[in-house]
Amino acid sequence: MTTIAIFAQSFSLLKKNRRRTLLTVLGIVIGVASVIVILSVGASAQRLIFSQITSVGSNLIGILPGYSDENGPPASAFGVTVTTLHEEDATALSVIKEIDAATSYVRGIATVQRANQSVDTTIVGTTPDYQRVEEPELAQGSFFDESDNRSLSRVVVLGYSAYKELFGTEDPIGQRIKIRRENFKVIGVFKERGVEGFQNQDELVFIPLRTAQKILLGINHVSMIRAKVRNEDDIPSALAQTESIIRERHDIPEGHENDFTIRSSAQALDALNTVTGALRLFLGGIAAISLLVGGIGIMNIMLVSVTERTKEIGLRKAVGATSNTIQSQFLIESLVVTFVGGIIGMILGVLVSLMIALGARVLGYDWSFVIAFDAIGLGIAVSAIVGVIFGWYPARKAAQLQPVEALRYE
Repeated sequence: MTTIAIFAQSFSLLKKNRRRTLLTVLGIVIGVASVIVILSVGASAQRLIFSQITSVGSNLIGILPGYSDENGPPASAFGVTVTTLHEEDATALSVIKEIDAATSYVRGIATVQRANQSVDTTIVGTTPDYQRVEEPELAQGSFFDESDNRSLSRVVVLGYSAYKELFGTEDPIGQRIKIRRENFKVIGVFKERGVEGFQNQDELVFIPLRTAQKILLGINHVSMIRAKVRNEDDIPSALAQTESIIRERHDIPEGHENDFTIRSSAQALDALNTVTGALRLFLGGIAAISLLVGGIGIMNIMLVSVTERTKEIGLRKAVGATSNTIQSQFLIESLVVTFVGGIIGMILGVLVSLMIALGARVLGYDWSFVIAFDAIGLGIAVSAIVGVIFGWYPARKAAQLQPVEALRYE
């Protein structure tokens, strides 16, 4: 038989057993679609992470409490309280000529109330240099100054969404709100900023750092310091000087590890690229296991097919069909099943990835629809390999049947 004739007969037999073929194809479809969806969503998430970091600024240095090596963040990044950083550490960075400004942060969750309106949000305690570091624009009023910080003034600047929820269209300047039962006067409102650094900036409420520490949170440490470098080319020098100054302030002996972690935006991107890349491969490997399961399903179905068609195989060999012809037919049937499953899985994987991207955008994320063509190629290639590997044994078993024994099979 010619190759074309073998293909035609394979399609005919698969079409004849539609239900069995459908169940066999389904395993490959799920496997290929899973690989494509996981790798595509991983690539989209990776792009979102990078865009969020760069949206904060490429000329910023971040300092977190707690030690970490170059391959990961400190424990404080995962919510563990570490108390090694203080406001004075940020103030000490003013002697570095490459740094334009530095500010400290503390955060807490609280209910903000105004009359019968309330909103649960994040309270950010920071210093007046916050404006120079992150450069937000005010829609109304003004930001607090150093005298407000030092005197523990109960003043607040609202993010745009927080302002809308509490005041609607009313003028908020000079009005009073309550934060954890403490009265605060609204002195400003920021313009809309959207999501930056994985946080919706419009939902935040800003108060002086020391007011947050002493009145609301009862702490002395800060959760983060962020410094703005004048020029990106100066970042390496600024990093080295910052590390030296804070080590000296914390009395860390030479040869001992830092009790803080310092990163530039570029370093944070490199670290995240390593972590997210490894995670994508890990998840892709897990998804590929479903292809292995699909391959086992193909082998089982083909073995059943060999058993059911034993007499047919004996008859064909009795009238002149060679072992190679029989083996080729069963192998081609296996390849057809995996190829069809791979194509359907590819289409399904792309559609599911698109739906996830649209859903994420509806939820407010700047989610890009990224199709990993390497994932598509990998899925199709692996499905073909699965078809060959798991189809070979049943095909060989069919080819080795003796005509006389096959014809007598009941």
